[in-house]
Amino acid sequence: MRRSFLGDNFLLNSEMASLLYHDYAKVMPIIDYHNHLPPQQIAEDHQFENITQAWLYGDHYKWRAMRTLGVEESYITGTKSDKEKFDQWAATVPYTLRNPLYHWTHLELQRYFDINTFLNSSTADYIYEESSRFLQERSHSVLGLLKNRKVEVVCTTDDPTDDLAHHQKFANTGGSLKMFPSFRPDKFILIESDHFLPFIHKLNDVCDTEIKSYTDLLVALQKRAHFFKDLGCRAADHGLEYISQVEYSEQELDRILEIKLSGGQLSFEQVEKFKSAIIYDLGLMYHKLGWVQQFHLGALRNNNPRALRNMGPDTGWDSIGDWSQARTLSKLLARLDNEDKLTKTVIYNLNPADNEVIATMIGNFNDGSIKGKIQFGSGWWFLDQKDGMEKQINALSNMGLLSCFIGMLTDSRSFLSFPRHEYFRRILCNIFGSEIEKGELPNDIEWTGKIIQDICYNNVKHFLGV
Repeated sequence: MRRSFLGDNFLLNSEMASLLYHDYAKVMPIIDYHNHLPPQQIAEDHQFENITQAWLYGDHYKWRAMRTLGVEESYITGTKSDKEKFDQWAATVPYTLRNPLYHWTHLELQRYFDINTFLNSSTADYIYEESSRFLQERSHSVLGLLKNRKVEVVCTTDDPTDDLAHHQKFANTGGSLKMFPSFRPDKFILIESDHFLPFIHKLNDVCDTEIKSYTDLLVALQKRAHFFKDLGCRAADHGLEYISQVEYSEQELDRILEIKLSGGQLSFEQVEKFKSAIIYDLGLMYHKLGWVQQFHLGALRNNNPRALRNMGPDTGWDSIGDWSQARTLSKLLARLDNEDKLTKTVIYNLNPADNEVIATMIGNFNDGSIKGKIQFGSGWWFLDQKDGMEKQINALSNMGLLSCFIGMLTDSRSFLSFPRHEYFRRILCNIFGSEIEKGELPNDIEWTGKIIQDICYNNVKHFLGV
């Protein structure tokens, strides 16, 4: 029998799946432990003027779809009005069938605005006006949107040189929502970048120092890390193509940095030595601080030079890379573990071919010290859709313990993205429910419900210590 679209049992294909979701998963709050939400908008409880501002600004998923359909850039990142941009997105939505954007779009309209109408050109005016009306009400301020989805914790992604003024301001409000910074020092790892020197100069200014040696750089980053810790930081994050791990000496590191600081050119070997050293030394620092380290591996960024020139990075021109990940990742984790300095770690792969690589890698370093010390991260970026989530869940189930998994995160810049937690939870419950129905798992709803609640909330709460 045909079922209604986005009904109560959306993605739940058995009675058991429905029971697990509605009685166990749905009721759990959200800890969004990695995202790119703007801290200023949270601290100021920002009010969006319209749906375009809340939905389309900064959302490269939607931008890529619109470009594929032939929409001019002026309607995407250009100077057209917010209403004109929304109309183009509305016209695009019907063509996104079988892309997760179709599900997410209508889930978000339902959950935040109680709009059950399909978005298309003929409904664009009504949906724009109705959703924008909601967004101008206090109940739909930024904090209202987060409360709507029962969000308890958000961990933003922050530059080491950030003054964290918005985090400080928000911490002083004493509200129930917690916002913690995360330490993202990639700018000081990618020494081959043309932007490395300006970042060093900014770090000099913030730390009131002059970085002349590799040790100076580490000391400056440690100073900033302690500043972050004082404001509740619990995690660091790295977005890298792959982990570098080659042999080097301390003298070589000073020489490599000296060449870079003087404007010289570095060889590939020198770049690899520097990256190998700093990712290891940062790992030692994270262990001392008691932080979680996160590695997002495998993105091939800025593929379109013309677009990068015109629009800058993070505007929708990245894709999946195909670097070998296993050996050098293993080397780094083994070096840290050999010194008994391997901190809690989450590893995300962008290439689905690496699912089983990561699922088995984590077992090499789960040493019994804590539950789920090394984590295979949730399906990331291009993989945070139904098929990608199912494959990640199945790989982890087959080769590790799904019961120890810390679950979903948005990795988003949008305050309307939190139904993705619901999406994940429905998929998770459907997998368990289906296997109970088929007799592949025992019909123990109470125990299975506990496992699901752990994955949705309890595990990450313990993992982060929030």
